[in-house]
This record gives sequence, structure tokens and C-alpha cells, in this order.
Amino acid sequence: MDYKTKKIKNQVFQKYVQKKVSEKNLERIQNCGSFLLFHTDEGKEKKKLVHANNCENRFCPMCAYKKSRKDAMKISIMLKYLENDCQFLFLTLTSPNVTSDNLVEEIKDYNESFKRMTKLKPFMGAVIGYIRKLEIIYDGSKKITKEMYEKKKKYYDNLGLYIGDLNPNFNKYHPHFHVLLAVKKNYFSNNYIKRDTWLEMWQKAKRDYSITQVDVRKLELEKGVAEIAKYSSKDSDYLISQEVFDVMYKALKGRQIITYNGVFKESAKLYKKGDLDYLKDIDLTEYVYRILYQWGQGDYVQREIRELTDEEKERFNKQLIDEIDIEE
Repeated sequence: MDYKTKKIKNQVFQKYVQKKVSEKNLERIQNCGSFLLFHTDEGKEKKKLVHANNCENRFCPMCAYKKSRKDAMKISIMLKYLENDCQFLFLTLTSPNVTSDNLVEEIKDYNESFKRMTKLKPFMGAVIGYIRKLEIIYDGSKKITKEMYEKKKKYYDNLGLYIGDLNPNFNKYHPHFHVLLAVKKNYFSNNYIKRDTWLEMWQKAKRDYSITQVDVRKLELEKGVAEIAKYSSKDSDYLISQEVFDVMYKALKGRQIITYNGVFKESAKLYKKGDLDYLKDIDLTEYVYRILYQWGQGDYVQREIRELTDEEKERFNKQLIDEIDIEE
């Protein structure tokens, strides 16, 4: 993780959020990541963050990334626990982009629509649990870029648009659900749901037959876990301006972002109690030094380094790994 970049973004976040939180909470946000304590190996190449003064605000770039790493570990362990009894699918549900004025209502409609979808017969016959994650993307591109066109070629072709044309979704918001589904072990031979049926179910549940696609596929473990675990909106989106931040903050504040159901809900309880720790790997790195960094003058400066005592080496080495690196 690039802690310097996240701390710089945290300072932008401070400016945008200052009128929305108490003085006490603002102080915590301002001090977030002001020091970082690492343990490192003999060559000082492998570093493990063991302590920091985190603010725990879900919009803080530093804290959001740390939480996403822990969520990724939690989900990957639950998948290991369930893999002998289930198959896993990755489902993405979308609808047309909305303006800022309609974002809150659209999220509410997404939640209600998904609830209706879970009660449809094909869904109930195949799905035995899910993890659902809300994500919001802001579209700040005035014109269609090459990357945008290649990613959604069919969509733009249907509108008669090409690279360099005005982007019809400029300054709009794209809420969508990523859903990790646990299905019965015999799903692909019995109770299999075709892609067109998934689309019909989402159209019916959303009460919007203008929706033209859903994406459903067998889970690619690493990619799927990262998509579910990552934050509800990228800091590169919501920190683009005060206006966009205000919209995102209003839409997401106090809202449940990730939901566990069925076999995943039961597995989450076991994970919290530590009953699934036997599935975690042991960190085999031999940590030798303790290094303290402090933020100042736009960068982290090393303030202290010392060798761990024998008691500390015994205490901190050979511990269970509780985080997973994920791509942003």
C-alpha cells in the first residue's frame, strides 16, 4: 500500500468533510495516519503495519483501504470453508445511470428490487446464500474515451456514438450491486439459471425493462473477492470535488454497504468467533525490527528503529495472516 498517497488523499478528505462531522471526529480524521508502526524482517524489505492511529471513518482513504483488505481475508476464508458444499457465482446488477438528485432514491430502489428478486422461484431454487455489495461510480468524462468505448462498445454503438463524442452519462452516478452467490453443488446440472433468465429476473424485480444486461459468471476467486471487498466508491471518484463528495456522502452515510445472507451469514458468525482461524495461513516472515514513521512536511519520516526484544519476537512472529492485498 502507498501510505503516502493515501495520507495526501486523507488531507483532501479532511477539507471536504469538515462541516459534516463534530470537532472531535474532525480531529481524529486530521490525525489519522499521522504515525505508522511497522515490524520488518532482517533486510527491511517485508513490512507489516502493526499499529496506526486510524480514524475509522468509512470515507477516509486510509481506513477504507485497510477495511477492504480485512474484508477480503474474511470472504476468502468463508469461501474455503464452504467450497466443498457449494459452487460460487459472481453476479453484477446494473441499471441506467442517474443524476445526483435521484441517487438516494435509486439506491433505495436497488435494495427493494434485490429483495423482490430473491423471492423469485428460480433464485430461491438455486441460491443458498449471498454477499451483496453496493458500489457507486461517478462519471466525470465529458467525452467518450478509447478506454470507455472499448469497455462498452455495444452500448455506444447502439446509441450511434464513438470515441470523442459527448458522453451521455457525464456528471451522472452509476450505483450497482456486486453479488457473490453460493449455489447448490449440483447447480450446473440441476437448477441452472441461464443468463437471459437472470436478466429477466432483474428486469422484473427492478420494474425496468430498459435494462439490457446483467453479468453472471463462475467466480474467479481472486478477482471476485477483490470486487466484493473493495470500498463502496473509489476515492479517485468521490474526492474529485466538493460537489461530488457531498452527493456520495449523502447517499452512503449510515447505509449498510455489504450484506451477508444464508450460508454466508452463518459463516460470518463463525469467522467473527474465530472458529474459522484454522483455515488461515501463518505468516512465515521472521520479523526482527520495529520501525516508527511520522507524517510531516508532506511525507513519512522515519523516527525510530530498534530490534524487537526476544519476548516481542516470540509474541509477534508466526501469527495468522488477517489481511489480503487487493488491487485498487
